[in-house]
Amino acid sequence: MKWFYDLKIATKLIVSFGAVLLLTLVLGVSNIVSMNRVNQASTDLAEDWMPSVRAVMELRSDVGELRRWELAHLLNDQVSTMADYEKRMDDALVTLKKHRSEYEKLISSPEEKTIASEFDQNLATFMIDHAKMIDLSRANKKVEARDVASTTSAKTLGLITDNVNKLVKINVDGGDAASADATRTFESARMTSIVLLVLNIGIGMVLAMWVARIVAAPLQEAVSLARNVADGDLTRSIDVKSACETGQLMQALKDMTNNLQSLVSQVRHGTDTIATASSEIASGNQDLSSRTEQQASSLEETASSMEELTSTVKQNADNARQANQLAQSASGIALKGGDVVGQVVGTMASINESSRKIVDIISVIDGIAFQTNILALNAAVEAARAGEQGRGFAVVASEVRNLAHRSAAAAKDIKQLISDSVEKVETGSALVNQAGETMNEIVTSITRVTDIMSEITSASVEQSQGIEQVNTAIVQMDQVTQQNAALVEEAAAAAESMQDQAAQLSQVVSVFKLLASAQAPAPRPAAARKPSVPKAVVASVKAPAPRVGVKKPVKETVGGDEWEAF
Repeated sequence: MKWFYDLKIATKLIVSFGAVLLLTLVLGVSNIVSMNRVNQASTDLAEDWMPSVRAVMELRSDVGELRRWELAHLLNDQVSTMADYEKRMDDALVTLKKHRSEYEKLISSPEEKTIASEFDQNLATFMIDHAKMIDLSRANKKVEARDVASTTSAKTLGLITDNVNKLVKINVDGGDAASADATRTFESARMTSIVLLVLNIGIGMVLAMWVARIVAAPLQEAVSLARNVADGDLTRSIDVKSACETGQLMQALKDMTNNLQSLVSQVRHGTDTIATASSEIASGNQDLSSRTEQQASSLEETASSMEELTSTVKQNADNARQANQLAQSASGIALKGGDVVGQVVGTMASINESSRKIVDIISVIDGIAFQTNILALNAAVEAARAGEQGRGFAVVASEVRNLAHRSAAAAKDIKQLISDSVEKVETGSALVNQAGETMNEIVTSITRVTDIMSEITSASVEQSQGIEQVNTAIVQMDQVTQQNAALVEEAAAAAESMQDQAAQLSQVVSVFKLLASAQAPAPRPAAARKPSVPKAVVASVKAPAPRVGVKKPVKETVGGDEWEAF
């Protein structure tokens, strides 16, 4: 039934009232059906069975009336009286046919229809005997007429009476059955109505109590929880059992309680932290008071150190000016050296170019020697062909060939020497280029040194001005130190007031009770501080010297913290 708990209250009420209304509807429909059955039985009894019995009894009466006037006709000898009896018999016969026609409409079963058909057949036979008896009686044959009446007519009349009795029994039994069915229907309807009514009342009461419990129980729990919160008890756990409005209310109260627990825990932690911090501030103020006194003595040492620093800065300024002049002179010399190296680089480039041209010329000479050798070889071949006539020409060709070989060998040697010279010139050119780059770097470095020396000179002037400002600042620091002493006293009073307020706030918050899991960790107590005793500082003043280092501030450690005395 978790789904029912999660329904909204309006939906729960609608479902509950719907169930009750459904049972009421079932009760009403059952009663209507039962009343329809009782009404149908009553209708059948009033409009079918009772009229049928009445109609059958009227048929019996009509037959008896006809038989009575028939017998009276047989017993009377006067013509006028017999005529009156005949007229009465005709009226009885008309009434009989009328009642038979009315009864025909009330026949409702095959058995009743069969017996009614037998009644019609017997009535037809009776009417034949009736006509015969009347004729005999009108002819004054009374004995014969009485014989017909006592024999065949009496027998037929007995059959008609049996038919009428059967029809009466059928309709009386049908009426009794309808009455019994109506009674049974009434009893069943009454019992069904009682059961459904009791069931309706029981289910209605159960649903009412259940819905009231579902709605009221969370509200009562919410009221109890609100009272606990009002009393400062935040330790109660909340179990949300549904998603309806009451469940949403419990969830909201749960969130509110959790937020209050977190808030109170944070406030408690904050008050403890404030108390610890105020204690530390008070201890720190004591240390600050002693250190303020120490700072005053340190200012005297600083003043003497500033005088020493002033003379040192002036001497640095003079040295910087001299270094600047030397740097400018070195820069000029480096520029000149750079120009000379540049000229050497140009000359080496020209030599390198000329060497390359000589190499090209030697290559041309080598080619000419090669071609001369080929021509001499061709001339020797032609001289050999000429025989004795070409012998002198062969000698000349041989000499030319030898000369070509010598020229080629000399050109090769010169080419080798020129190649070595070109390589050495290229190496020298590369070295000269490196020397030029080095000179450029030297010029650049000397220029930077000159700029730096200029900046050092300017900085020395600014330092001199800054020293004067520092002297002024030291005077102001002395005044500030006196003001700090007054502020320390005010801070001590404020820390004491803060500690009192933290105690009051902690007392206010202590009303709330928290779960063990919601307790904030207790802050660590402040470490005990011992007030530091200011030490006497002896100011050591040195005479002005070319280079004197500025004395560093004195560091002291008190209570685990580092303070600097200026």
